[in-house]
Amino acid sequence: MPRQSISFTKPNDEWLKSQIESLEYSSKSELINDLIRQVRNQQVQIDWIKSKLEKAEESGFTNDSKKQILAQSKSLLNE
Repeated sequence: MPRQSISFTKPNDEWLKSQIESLEYSSKSELINDLIRQVRNQQVQIDWIKSKLEKAEESGFTNDSKKQILAQSKSLLNE
């Protein structure tokens, strides 16, 4: 696994330390990797919503109700 050296602002470093002290994570690396995974998953959801919106805009309408689109979005959050 490649090693990186990064700097944090004081508030961010303190927050990272507090997460480790609470035993939520065993290291900053573990925490940072988890945060990156979460953002990557969010990006998948954003891309899905964006494609649905683009498709709807191109066709002028969508047959999915707001409720259906919301349900589909929420189901992606649980994956």
